[in-house]
Amino acid sequence: NLIVSNILNPPVLFFFLGMTAVFVKSDLEIPAPVPKLLSLYLLFAIGFKGGVELMKSGVTQEVILTLVAAVLMACVVPIYTFFILKLKLDTYDAAAIAATYGSISAVTFITASAFLNELGINFDGYMVAALALMESPAIIVGLILVNLFTTDGKQDFSWP
Repeated sequence: NLIVSNILNPPVLFFFLGMTAVFVKSDLEIPAPVPKLLSLYLLFAIGFKGGVELMKSGVTQEVILTLVAAVLMACVVPIYTFFILKLKLDTYDAAAIAATYGSISAVTFITASAFLNELGINFDGYMVAALALMESPAIIVGLILVNLFTTDGKQDFSWP
Protein backbone atom coordinates (compact mmCIF):
# COMPACT_ATOMS: atom_id res chain seq x y z
CA ASN A 1 0.00 0.00 0.00
CA LEU A 2 2.81 2.40 0.92
CA ILE A 3 4.77 1.55 -2.24
CA VAL A 4 1.69 2.09 -4.42
CA SER A 5 0.97 5.48 -2.83
CA ASN A 6 4.58 6.56 -3.48
CA ILE A 7 4.48 5.39 -7.09
CA LEU A 8 1.17 7.20 -7.64
CA ASN A 9 2.64 10.48 -6.36
CA PRO A 10 2.32 13.05 -9.23
CA PRO A 11 6.04 13.97 -9.45
CA VAL A 12 6.95 10.28 -9.68
CA LEU A 13 4.27 9.68 -12.32
CA PHE A 14 5.60 12.57 -14.43
CA PHE A 15 9.10 11.13 -14.11
CA PHE A 16 7.86 7.79 -15.45
CA LEU A 17 5.95 9.60 -18.22
CA GLY A 18 9.18 11.31 -19.29
CA MET A 19 11.11 8.05 -19.22
CA THR A 20 8.43 6.31 -21.27
CA ALA A 21 8.41 9.14 -23.82
CA VAL A 22 12.16 8.77 -24.28
CA PHE A 23 12.03 4.98 -24.57
CA VAL A 24 9.27 5.02 -27.22
CA LYS A 25 11.01 7.93 -28.99
CA SER A 26 7.90 10.09 -28.66
CA ASP A 27 7.82 13.68 -29.85
CA LEU A 28 6.07 14.67 -26.61
CA GLU A 29 6.82 18.33 -26.05
CA ILE A 30 5.61 20.86 -23.53
CA PRO A 31 5.05 24.33 -25.07
CA ALA A 32 7.88 26.74 -24.20
CA PRO A 33 5.96 29.13 -21.89
CA VAL A 34 4.66 26.30 -19.66
CA PRO A 35 8.04 25.22 -18.19
CA LYS A 36 8.89 28.86 -17.42
CA LEU A 37 5.55 29.33 -15.69
CA LEU A 38 5.94 26.11 -13.71
CA SER A 39 9.50 27.05 -12.71
CA LEU A 40 8.39 30.45 -11.46
CA TYR A 41 5.45 28.92 -9.63
CA LEU A 42 7.69 26.34 -7.99
CA LEU A 43 10.22 28.97 -6.89
CA PHE A 44 7.51 31.21 -5.44
CA ALA A 45 5.73 28.29 -3.77
CA ILE A 46 8.90 26.93 -2.16
CA GLY A 47 10.01 30.38 -0.99
CA PHE A 48 6.59 31.34 0.34
CA LYS A 49 5.99 27.99 2.06
CA GLY A 50 9.49 28.07 3.56
CA GLY A 51 8.93 31.58 4.92
CA VAL A 52 5.53 30.70 6.37
CA GLU A 53 6.86 27.53 8.03
CA LEU A 54 9.87 29.40 9.39
CA MET A 55 7.55 32.03 10.85
CA LYS A 56 5.39 29.31 12.45
CA SER A 57 8.32 27.55 14.09
CA GLY A 58 10.06 30.75 15.13
CA VAL A 59 13.72 31.50 14.85
CA THR A 60 15.34 29.41 17.55
CA GLN A 61 18.89 28.19 17.98
CA GLU A 62 17.87 24.76 16.62
CA VAL A 63 16.35 26.33 13.51
CA ILE A 64 19.38 28.53 12.88
CA LEU A 65 21.80 25.60 13.33
CA THR A 66 19.71 23.45 10.98
CA LEU A 67 19.62 26.15 8.28
CA VAL A 68 23.35 26.83 8.63
CA ALA A 69 24.04 23.09 8.36
CA ALA A 70 21.86 22.90 5.24
CA VAL A 71 23.73 25.73 3.52
CA LEU A 72 27.08 24.31 4.62
CA MET A 73 26.20 20.89 3.14
CA ALA A 74 25.08 22.59 -0.08
CA CYS A 75 28.57 24.13 -0.29
CA VAL A 76 30.69 21.18 0.88
CA VAL A 77 29.08 18.43 -1.21
CA PRO A 78 29.95 20.02 -4.58
CA ILE A 79 33.53 20.68 -3.47
CA TYR A 80 34.46 17.10 -2.57
CA THR A 81 32.32 15.72 -5.39
CA PHE A 82 34.16 17.93 -7.87
CA PHE A 83 37.55 16.54 -6.88
CA ILE A 84 36.31 12.95 -7.09
CA LEU A 85 34.72 13.55 -10.51
CA LYS A 86 37.79 15.45 -11.74
CA LEU A 87 39.68 12.14 -11.70
CA LYS A 88 37.62 10.94 -14.70
CA LEU A 89 35.97 14.06 -16.20
CA ASP A 90 37.00 17.46 -17.48
CA THR A 91 36.56 20.53 -15.28
CA TYR A 92 33.28 21.70 -16.82
CA ASP A 93 31.54 18.33 -16.53
CA ALA A 94 32.91 17.70 -13.04
CA ALA A 95 31.73 21.12 -11.82
CA ALA A 96 28.30 20.75 -13.42
CA ILE A 97 27.69 17.32 -11.92
CA ALA A 98 29.10 18.39 -8.55
CA ALA A 99 26.76 21.40 -8.47
CA THR A 100 23.87 19.08 -9.29
CA TYR A 101 24.79 16.76 -6.42
CA GLY A 102 25.03 19.70 -4.03
CA SER A 103 21.74 21.27 -5.06
CA ILE A 104 18.71 19.70 -3.43
CA SER A 105 16.00 18.07 -5.52
CA ALA A 106 12.60 19.59 -4.82
CA VAL A 107 10.88 16.52 -6.28
CA THR A 108 12.83 14.22 -3.97
CA PHE A 109 11.99 16.49 -1.04
CA ILE A 110 8.28 16.49 -1.91
CA THR A 111 8.25 12.72 -2.35
CA ALA A 112 10.06 12.19 0.97
CA SER A 113 7.64 14.59 2.69
CA ALA A 114 4.65 12.70 1.29
CA PHE A 115 6.23 9.42 2.38
CA LEU A 116 6.74 10.70 5.95
CA ASN A 117 3.18 12.05 6.04
CA GLU A 118 1.87 8.68 4.84
CA LEU A 119 3.74 6.97 7.68
CA GLY A 120 2.46 9.52 10.17
CA ILE A 121 5.95 10.75 11.00
CA ASN A 122 6.03 14.44 11.85
CA PHE A 123 8.90 16.65 10.76
CA ASP A 124 9.53 20.32 11.31
CA GLY A 125 8.03 22.62 8.69
CA TYR A 126 11.08 24.86 8.59
CA MET A 127 12.80 22.16 6.56
CA VAL A 128 11.06 23.77 3.57
CA ALA A 129 13.12 26.88 4.33
CA ALA A 130 16.22 24.67 4.30
CA LEU A 131 15.11 23.40 0.88
CA ALA A 132 14.85 26.97 -0.41
CA LEU A 133 18.25 27.92 1.01
CA MET A 134 20.03 24.88 -0.45
CA GLU A 135 19.26 25.64 -4.11
CA SER A 136 21.74 28.43 -4.84
CA PRO A 137 24.97 27.70 -2.90
CA ALA A 138 25.80 24.53 -4.83
CA ILE A 139 25.37 26.25 -8.18
CA ILE A 140 27.51 29.20 -7.07
CA VAL A 141 30.21 26.82 -5.79
CA GLY A 142 30.11 24.98 -9.13
CA LEU A 143 30.68 28.23 -11.01
CA ILE A 144 33.52 29.20 -8.68
CA LEU A 145 35.16 25.78 -9.20
CA VAL A 146 35.00 26.23 -12.98
CA ASN A 147 36.55 29.66 -12.64
CA LEU A 148 39.34 28.42 -10.37
CA PHE A 149 40.27 25.27 -12.29
CA THR A 150 40.07 26.29 -15.95
CA THR A 151 42.74 28.16 -17.80
CA ASP A 152 41.50 27.78 -21.38
CA GLY A 153 39.87 31.22 -21.46
CA LYS A 154 36.41 29.90 -22.38
CA GLN A 155 34.68 31.14 -19.25
CA ASP A 156 33.90 34.76 -18.54
CA PHE A 157 32.99 34.76 -14.88
CA SER A 158 32.47 37.93 -12.89
CA TRP A 159 30.11 39.06 -10.18
CA PRO A 160 27.72 41.80 -11.37
